[in-house]
Amino acid sequence: MGFRLLYFVMGSLMLLGHSEPDAGPKQNVKNTFTNPVWEGADPWIVQQGDEYVYCFSANNGISVSRSKLLSQRGKNRKIWSAPKTGWNKSCVWAPEIHFIDGHWYVYYAAGESGPPFIHQRTGVLRSKTADVFSEYEDMGMLNTGDDPGDISKNIWAIDMTVFEHQGKLYAVWSGWLKQMDTDATSQHLFIQEMENPYTLKGKRVLLSSPEESWETGGPLNLNEGPQVLMRNDQVFIVYSCRESWLKEYRQGMLQLKSANADPLNPESWKKQGPVFEGNQAVHGVGHVSFVKSPDRTEDWIIYHSKKGTEPGWNRDVRMQPFTWNTDGTPNFGEAVKAGEPLKRPSGEVKIEKALKNE
Repeated sequence: MGFRLLYFVMGSLMLLGHSEPDAGPKQNVKNTFTNPVWEGADPWIVQQGDEYVYCFSANNGISVSRSKLLSQRGKNRKIWSAPKTGWNKSCVWAPEIHFIDGHWYVYYAAGESGPPFIHQRTGVLRSKTADVFSEYEDMGMLNTGDDPGDISKNIWAIDMTVFEHQGKLYAVWSGWLKQMDTDATSQHLFIQEMENPYTLKGKRVLLSSPEESWETGGPLNLNEGPQVLMRNDQVFIVYSCRESWLKEYRQGMLQLKSANADPLNPESWKKQGPVFEGNQAVHGVGHVSFVKSPDRTEDWIIYHSKKGTEPGWNRDVRMQPFTWNTDGTPNFGEAVKAGEPLKRPSGEVKIEKALKNE
C-alpha cells in the first residue's frame, strides 16, 4: 500500500516457501495458535456460510483459498492472471473479494511497473458462478476521477472496498486529489455510490485527508486501506495512516454519526484515532479486515505487521479477537506479540475435530 517501491516484487518473494498447514489425521488438534499465521500482506478474509475465503495477490495475479478454519488457510487457487498488455498488466495490489447478488466481485489495483508507481488504477473481476473458484470475467477499470464521462482523465486509486447501507452500494478507496508524476504524493479517502458492483455512480466525494497529528508527521502523509465494520446500526471505516513502510503505520477510524446520515456527506462522519497501532513488540500494523469466529460469538481483526523496525515491506499476517466499548465503538486492544499463545477462534477446535473424524 502507499509509497510501495519494490512492493510487487517483495509480495511475491514473501509467498515463496509458504506451506499449507498439515491437517492430516495424525496431527493433534491444538486449542491455541500463535501469530503470525502466515506470510503476506494486505490480508482480506470474508465469510460465506461456514467457510472463510482469503484473497491475495501473488505472481502478478490474484489467488483465493477457502477453509472452514479461520486460523488455517485452505489450498490456494489462482483465479486471475494479469494480461501481458494493457493498463492492468503489472503491480497487482491488495485485492478484495465480495459476494454480491450471486457473484463474487474482486476489486484490485494494478498499473505499470515503476518506479515511479504513478499508474495505479482500480479494476473489477466478476465470477461466472457463485463458486469462488469459478472462472472470472474482467469487468474493466473503474473511473475514480472527477470526470465521470471521460475515463482518460482517470486518477490514481488503490485499496477499494465496497459496502451496502440503507439499500445502496458504496465504494471507498484511497486516491490522489489529482494525477501526479511522482508516487511521493499524499493519499486521501474517497467515497462514491455505485450503480452496480462494477460501475460507479455520480462523482467521487473526498471523505478523509491525513490532517490529524496521529496520521501525519512522517515523510509522506497517507490515508489508505479503508475497511468497513458494521454492528447493529453503526457504520465504521477503519483505515491505515502514516507510512506503510515504517513502524509507525497505524489505524484510524471514521464513524457514521447516525444510521440515517448520508454517507456521501463528509460532515456525516466523525474521525478518531489511532484506534489500533503497534508497540515495542509489534510494528506497523496495517490493512485490516474483520470476521466473526466460526460460531459467530467473537469478532476478529486480521492485519499485517512489519517483521522488523527497519523501513520496508517485509510483513506477515496476524489475527486476534477484539471487543466493543459501551458506546458501541470497537475496542481493538493491544497488538499481541509474535509467539504468544492465543485461544483459537470460538468453535474452531470443534470443527477441526469433526473434519478429522470424517
